Amino acid sequence: MSLQRTARLTAVINREDDGYVARCLEVEVTSQGETIESSLANLREALELYFEDAPVPSALHPIVAPVEVRLPA
Repeated sequence: MSLQRTARLTAVINREDDGYVARCLEVEVTSQGETIESSLANLREALELYFEDAPVPSALHPIVAPVEVRLPA
């Protein structure tokens, strides 16, 4: 019997064309879906597959901060 661990990661979801793109901030994994819920479910599955071969990062808490930029008029 194998023990399972869980990790709480951070996802950012953006609307793109006719669906949603979900991206994990801690590791470079992205997925998409037709709804917010499906994009998150697909991201969860992609992350589980990713962590089958990759180590869990030591820093799991990204710093999320707004950035203000000037745009051309």
